[in-house]
Amino acid sequence: MAKGTEQSRKTVKFGDQTAQRGEGGELHQTAGEGVPTLTTALGTPVADDQNSLRAGPRGPTLMEDQHFREKIFHFDHERIPERVVHARGFGAHGYFEATDDISDLTRAAVFEKGEKTDVFVRFSTVAGNKGSADLARDVRGFAVKFYTREGNWDLVGNNIPVFFIQDAIKFPDLIHSAKQEPDRGFPQAQTAHDNFWDFISLTPESINMALWIMSDRTIPRSLRFMEGFGVHTFRLVNADGEAKFVKFHWKPKLGMQSVVWNEALKLNGADPDFHRRDMWNAIQKGDFPEWELGLQVFDEKFAEEFEFDVLDATKIIPEEQVPVRIVGRMVLNRCVDNFFAETEQVAFQTGSVVPGIDFSNDPLLQGRNFSYLDTQLSRLGSTNFTHLPINAPRCPFHHFQQDGHMAFRNPKGRANYEPNSWGSEGGPREDPEKGFRSYPEEIDGQKRRYRSETFADHYSQARQFYHSQAEIERAHIAEAFVFELSKVETPAIRERIVSHLLNVDEALAEKVMEGLRLKNKPKPADAAMQPRDDLKVSPKLSIVRNGPDSFSGRKLGVLVTDGVDMAVVDGLKQALEKEGADIEFVAPMIGGVEAADGTWIEAQQKIDGGPSILYDAVAILASEDGLKDLINVPEARDFVADAFAHCKYIAYTAATRPLLEKAGIWSDLDDGCQELAKQGDGQEFVKSCRSLRYWDRASKLD
Repeated sequence: MAKGTEQSRKTVKFGDQTAQRGEGGELHQTAGEGVPTLTTALGTPVADDQNSLRAGPRGPTLMEDQHFREKIFHFDHERIPERVVHARGFGAHGYFEATDDISDLTRAAVFEKGEKTDVFVRFSTVAGNKGSADLARDVRGFAVKFYTREGNWDLVGNNIPVFFIQDAIKFPDLIHSAKQEPDRGFPQAQTAHDNFWDFISLTPESINMALWIMSDRTIPRSLRFMEGFGVHTFRLVNADGEAKFVKFHWKPKLGMQSVVWNEALKLNGADPDFHRRDMWNAIQKGDFPEWELGLQVFDEKFAEEFEFDVLDATKIIPEEQVPVRIVGRMVLNRCVDNFFAETEQVAFQTGSVVPGIDFSNDPLLQGRNFSYLDTQLSRLGSTNFTHLPINAPRCPFHHFQQDGHMAFRNPKGRANYEPNSWGSEGGPREDPEKGFRSYPEEIDGQKRRYRSETFADHYSQARQFYHSQAEIERAHIAEAFVFELSKVETPAIRERIVSHLLNVDEALAEKVMEGLRLKNKPKPADAAMQPRDDLKVSPKLSIVRNGPDSFSGRKLGVLVTDGVDMAVVDGLKQALEKEGADIEFVAPMIGGVEAADGTWIEAQQKIDGGPSILYDAVAILASEDGLKDLINVPEARDFVADAFAHCKYIAYTAATRPLLEKAGIWSDLDDGCQELAKQGDGQEFVKSCRSLRYWDRASKLD
């Protein structure tokens, strides 16, 4: 056997499955005993399907890797013309403004203080097809195209800072496992099925991400209320050629917020375009979404001393260890003119960088750099996709690329090559001063397929993430695991996931076991590296602990009837306007209602089309006469009951009591519920809504 292959692997068991573990902790399943040998499409046997070919264990991926090339090439062209992943997207235009001088870190013009750069941002889900619903439990894509004066820079990220896999060669397997099962074509836009959790259970490197995707991060209330991350470690290079490592963070100005799972399920039924509609409406009325761009910058010394490998995309660097430095802001202020021409035809590539920004040897990033360019040929039908207005740079550009399908621009004159003899008429030339230069990193290592041992800790950061959550968030993670695994039909897969969770947190594993009613407690999964229990919690990882303490950008749903007290309505409207929040009236009929003083209140929603799940908090403002008909409407009772179950703040008038009783919540009213008797009461209610949810109610509802 060749050195560095089977000789360096160890046989391990994961529940009912036997596998071999490589140097980096990855699992290998080998042929034999009736299992055929994996080959390339041309029949060449494959020795290692877990690692791409690289120069040294932490070196760059090599272009000669024919197995990786073929695997990614085929995967990139599986869908025509819909995106293989991130098919369900929504985009908007805006600008990025650099607010801090970081010329000591990078020569990139986009970061010159005061520089304003046009951007296009596309948000998306990963697993669902174009027609899927917005509130699927899924990672959200957060891709930003900067049209800088030095060319286009694409920061292609997600709303979660880690990923499932460590090597891009596994990307087709990951997505195949998450997408519809090929024999039946379902489920759509969900991971609650056997194939996905089978893959996760046999890919220990995914366990950290599994904790993240079972958290509330994957069911955001709005695209405006979520963070974004570049995921990988990149480099910043200054004018002197000096380099630092960097991780990119987007911080929403309105703060983070998510929904609860029951709410997500109902939102998908009530309005599958909920996120799209929310973003469209916010921009159209001038409430422009805004994010701050922050950097985590660190040097080689920190990278060497950090607990984990900074090239491992399944790991983060906690903000408490490397604080995020805010260097700019992004504002989205214009919706697209045509969805297909812009949102569908936009093409992002991790390989699109500008002078002053460079790559690291992260093997997932290295593979993405190849894959994203390749996939555009299938999606957009031509190498000339850069000619499309949404993809074309806004700065001057000159090159000798020509012809091909849909070539809107070709070189002018006789020269279409260089070097040539035609002087100023001979076309563009390279520029050693202004041009992009890769950081001259020294590379020394064997050329083979392997993974660095520094990638082998699969559980410690998952434990850190879980312990960093607020109590209610930990409860949601456990509930999410139970829900997802309850849809898995194969008991052995459920047991394998629990065996991994035992390495993360025993209490979490036991909650999941109890929820699944597993009869026998499995042994903890055999860990490639002993999980650490000395990592400090990172409060920055919690959504609840980092709330905005503001109701700005949120929406109050007000259920009204004829005879409502207009003074109470006006008090709420004034308080919400001062807070920077919206109000929407829900009525028994879409025409609206007549207040006690004769004022007509236009309704935006009819009660059966405006459930409380559409709102961040609710008020039920009814008169005694108006309530007589409303109390017999099932949707009105649901409006109240759902808001209470979802821990929302609720305001009500005294006349509303019969409805609250019929909905079954009157005897359980708590400090998250407030009676409005006069105009000034609205201000206090809106102030309490700044907490966004009354989570103390959740423990009483269990």
